[in-house]
Amino acid sequence: MNIDPVSVVNAIKAIAPATVSLGIQQAQRNEYIIKVLKRLNLDSIQPPKDFEGVYTYALVEYGVFKANYILNFFRNKEIKKTFYKAFAEEALAINNEEWNTLKDEAQQAKIDLAQVEEFHQVFLSVAKRSINPGEVITNVQFQEHLKKSTELQEQSPYPDEFKALIEEKTKAFCGRVFVFNEFDDFLKKHPKGYFTVIGDAGMGKSAIAAQSVSKYKAICYFNIRAEGRNTPDQFLQSIRQQLINRYQLQNAENDNLPTLLTKVNEKLATGKPLVIVVDALDEVEQPGSGNLLDLPKNLPEKIYFLLTRRRYAQNEKRLLTEEVPEQQLDLTANKYEVWNRKDVTEYISSFINDEPEHHGLKTWIQKRNIQPPYFIEQVAQKSENNFMYLYYVLPSITRGDYQDLSLEELPEKLQGYYEQHWKQMEMDTPDKRTNAIILCVLVEVGKPISCESIARITGRDEYDVLELLNKWLEFLRKQKQNEEDYYSIYHQSFADFLRNQPSLKREKRNNNIDWQEVQRLISDFNDQLWASLKSGEDEDE
Repeated sequence: MNIDPVSVVNAIKAIAPATVSLGIQQAQRNEYIIKVLKRLNLDSIQPPKDFEGVYTYALVEYGVFKANYILNFFRNKEIKKTFYKAFAEEALAINNEEWNTLKDEAQQAKIDLAQVEEFHQVFLSVAKRSINPGEVITNVQFQEHLKKSTELQEQSPYPDEFKALIEEKTKAFCGRVFVFNEFDDFLKKHPKGYFTVIGDAGMGKSAIAAQSVSKYKAICYFNIRAEGRNTPDQFLQSIRQQLINRYQLQNAENDNLPTLLTKVNEKLATGKPLVIVVDALDEVEQPGSGNLLDLPKNLPEKIYFLLTRRRYAQNEKRLLTEEVPEQQLDLTANKYEVWNRKDVTEYISSFINDEPEHHGLKTWIQKRNIQPPYFIEQVAQKSENNFMYLYYVLPSITRGDYQDLSLEELPEKLQGYYEQHWKQMEMDTPDKRTNAIILCVLVEVGKPISCESIARITGRDEYDVLELLNKWLEFLRKQKQNEEDYYSIYHQSFADFLRNQPSLKREKRNNNIDWQEVQRLISDFNDQLWASLKSGEDEDE
């Protein structure tokens, strides 16, 4: 059979309302489905066996009570083609690469990926009901494929260690078209190579890296100094496992990176490149003068690295290659000024308009009789095209932190935001300076640490530590480890701010602290912890 998806969508729109109450949904859903199927001359009991019939039937079962923009998404030819490929191969399970394609399409259409997964489940259910014994594929085979499909859906397209970070960075991503255009040109012009995105702290390098992982289905590694995830061994271990998993490499558990890439090159389909994204080279901890992360001087064909880092002097370069094409894109260059400003204004505009929870920002603007275009332009100027500034300032306005300030009094630049918050917390007063040691411990430890450990290091009450951490939570990353909350600095720029704070540089007097004191406290804590563990081992013996 052959029914145009447009006809299916129109039939659903004509018979079933797009939004109804939950009670009506439960009571009348089947009634509406039957009505739509009858209009399309389909059997309301037995779905057709061919793909067109299965897809049409699934779209009806799924589409009743769905919004029009969601229905329109599933009548898209590319979306339908992806499901046809799974059906034609008799596997019915959509593989990882196809799921990535669907995710990209859904993201562009602003469709929640959960909607795609829901439709896929309906599609599988319909396909199962359409199968007669001995035809197309046996039910036993189908159950195996259904199980495999479910497992594929549950798998994240990203490495578990970076899944939360990538999803966070790509959630509100916008713009940066000029970056991707230049990288796409690099891919077309060169058979392999290194492409490096350079920028100052907060300019969105990590967001570009995260979006690149999604866009190019890339292997990836994110160096995060604040979490102690920034050494060559950690990098190689992660990249190696990702390559083994994706390309089913054999006997590669101890391979170095050049050997791994050579094996991958042999498995790449014709014309199919591999992109490896590595974020924040400037945060790598590695002595010596060789290439950071031991990146290869030579690359096999069709292997590309997309790197990000802060600016550094040319004589500090830690990427030496031999006849491998290299290109750098410096976000701070004058020629990108217009593009950076465009992306920043687009981000501010979307923040104001797209999310219901940002109503507080709209109210703040309206109370001051500010025209939104003027607000957008002034905040963009104050940010100096820094996305981390926007990441902090816009939610702060939304929360009501700046009720007593005018637009002109908002902080200037990211550094200004940190300084203003520091003053608001009265951290320079004698009784508050002692609290700064808690933040300094987070910086100096350089990896996630529990509230209990911070309390033991600083000799403070655990409740007092938690209270301070909650006051600075917007600057911290909180994550669960062994059912306990662990804290680390969210962005390296804040760690840099703390290290450069004048009140934290003075010698230990008048209730002040210095970094050597922090290091000594941490060292004492580690010694005590080691002694405790050693004592436990001796008792076990």
